[in-house]
Amino acid sequence: MSSRFEHGVERVILNSRWLLTPFYLGLVLVVVALGVTFFRELWHLYHIIFTAGEAEVVLMVLSLVDVVLVANLIVMVVISGYENFVSDIAIGENEEAPDWLGKIDAGNLKVKVAAAIVAISSIHLLRAFLNINELGESKIVLLMIMHLVFVFSALLLAYLDKISGHASKAH
Repeated sequence: MSSRFEHGVERVILNSRWLLTPFYLGLVLVVVALGVTFFRELWHLYHIIFTAGEAEVVLMVLSLVDVVLVANLIVMVVISGYENFVSDIAIGENEEAPDWLGKIDAGNLKVKVAAAIVAISSIHLLRAFLNINELGESKIVLLMIMHLVFVFSALLLAYLDKISGHASKAH
């Protein structure tokens, strides 16, 4: 009796991973929203391209790059997260798939997310430097400190992932 009960509990726990699916689908909708934002900003850029100054154009281009990086990050989290925590993604012979599909575990995903956050933070910091007259020195210093915290965190995550990778390969 208890083994049947235990088996039932284990099945429920194992199948609870499917509860993550709506979250991943919601993130796909976020990518769609980012696409709308991207094309709205691109449309705005082409309307002001001949009247805007160089700094304003660079800031708008950085905003576009920022949106692309965030969208890439979300797609990577959706695909890797789904594959790591819910179910393998079946790819047919003639279907295209990213090279990294099936190769990113939860630790690698954390490192890639941290690296993407550093890249996004770099763009925000560059944007702040281009807008230095409007922001003020104290805000720039705060942004630099935050960026360095992101860099340090990413390096620490990568180091911990490397250590845990070596430890698991040794066993």
